[in-house]
Amino acid sequence: MRIFIIGLCAVLTACSESFTDARDGHTYNTAKIGNQTWMAENLAYEAAGSACPDGENKNCSKFGRLYPWEAAKSACPEGWRLPSKEDFEALVKIAGNNTAGAALKASSGWFKKGNGSDEFGFAAMPAGFKNSDGKFDGIGGYAHFWSTTVDSQENTFAYFFALDFSSDQANISSFDQGDARSVRCIK
Repeated sequence: MRIFIIGLCAVLTACSESFTDARDGHTYNTAKIGNQTWMAENLAYEAAGSACPDGENKNCSKFGRLYPWEAAKSACPEGWRLPSKEDFEALVKIAGNNTAGAALKASSGWFKKGNGSDEFGFAAMPAGFKNSDGKFDGIGGYAHFWSTTVDSQENTFAYFFALDFSSDQANISSFDQGDARSVRCIK
């Protein structure tokens, strides 16, 4: 549920505003979900090593950019940061645990009837990912967002938040830091 009160957020589950990234002038919607403030769009800032989904510039405007983990750690604008694994765990809990994926996915843009309800204004878009070998995959079907948290058993892996077109759930997994995935910054 989104509530708009003369540009101010009400103290409810979720609400929406926007901000402009001073680095490139891009304006992003934001969503207040519980006590967290999230970007409600995938980051589109052109950082070193980042790429447009499927290697197509036209995809950046819809899906944002994909970042290898090292680039993702410093890609957020001033006042924002890359979320931790714990930030994503809290988001999943607020969004309904087993149905968090459906509640956080955008209401359009996912293939095979994988759209969500976008109940919280998070509007997750399926940008897919780019493997460390340079191959793109999953556009339209998967949204993967990097966290700051390294997998302690596999130090070359980092955790990411994952949404899938075929599931109403949200997952937290870890994979190779060399892969390029989306970024959602948190305040």
